[in-house]
Amino acid sequence: MGIEKGKIQQILLHFVLWLTFYSVLLYPYIMQSRPMRFDLPVRMILLVVLFYFNYFYLVPKLLLKKKTAIYLLVSLMLVLGIVILIKFYYPGMPQNRIAFPKGSGARAPLGQFVMATIGLSVPFVISALLRIYTEWRKNDDLRQIVEKEKINSELQFLKTQLNPHFLFNSLNAIYSLSVKKSPDTSDAIINLSELMRYMLYEADKGFVPLNKELEYIQNFVKLQRLRLSDSENVTLKISGDDKGKIIPPLLFISFIENAFKYGTDFEGKTNVKINLSIKNESLQLYVMNKIGVFKKKSESSGVGLTNIKNRLKLLYPESHELLVNNDGKIYEVNLTLKLL
Repeated sequence: MGIEKGKIQQILLHFVLWLTFYSVLLYPYIMQSRPMRFDLPVRMILLVVLFYFNYFYLVPKLLLKKKTAIYLLVSLMLVLGIVILIKFYYPGMPQNRIAFPKGSGARAPLGQFVMATIGLSVPFVISALLRIYTEWRKNDDLRQIVEKEKINSELQFLKTQLNPHFLFNSLNAIYSLSVKKSPDTSDAIINLSELMRYMLYEADKGFVPLNKELEYIQNFVKLQRLRLSDSENVTLKISGDDKGKIIPPLLFISFIENAFKYGTDFEGKTNVKINLSIKNESLQLYVMNKIGVFKKKSESSGVGLTNIKNRLKLLYPESHELLVNNDGKIYEVNLTLKLL
């Protein structure tokens, strides 16, 4: 609903702008009953072409990608080229020929050239400002959506992971280890406490050290292995240097959580593969699970995936790639992003 409303507002804004432009162009001819110039329709068409070429191509491809010098050079050449085309080379327009009125010297053609350049530059600049404003509004709206969804996502995550069922399974696994007098009992208790501490005290921050996020993932996987009856095919591999790097908290956990959620078959065997590779300034996450017991997709899982996509768009615009593959037997997630 909000998106449709935004599109309608943009259409109305463009309509008002063109109504204003054409009113300014036609005003002298209508009010003074002057005959229209032969080249006026061509000028009006060129205004539209120049406006939207700048709006849809030059600004997004150059200006918004911080190629300001190239954008200014291309824009200047484009405007001057069109003015020269109209003023000197467009066939069939005798009024465009260079003529020096009596007593005017050489200033008349130069003044006409300058005025024509300004006339084309004004809508060109307006189209750039309008596109910048549109992008700012879109990013601002997305930011607000992400902030609201982040709260809902964190609450949903807490409900999913820290609910009595999760705690019961984790504590039950720890109890079984203690009965068996397993040496892993103390480690399991530490893993659970570290997991809860991270979620309660770190997850509300904008960014956290990458090594802390990786420790959280390791603790999560360890606890999952404790509650599984067969975790032989559960693998977690982390490679690369994580020093000095930061990441938004809980950015990957939904992918990993879903892999465990849907990766257990009818015999209780779980097949999950998680690879996280850090190379220079990029990070690649690969999560694979064999689709085991079929479960209807819950509404919360869909919301979680939407939240992740929105966070990625906001935090890593044009610097991430998310590929999801589901052939009915294997579910794969491949996420590559450039670290901040």
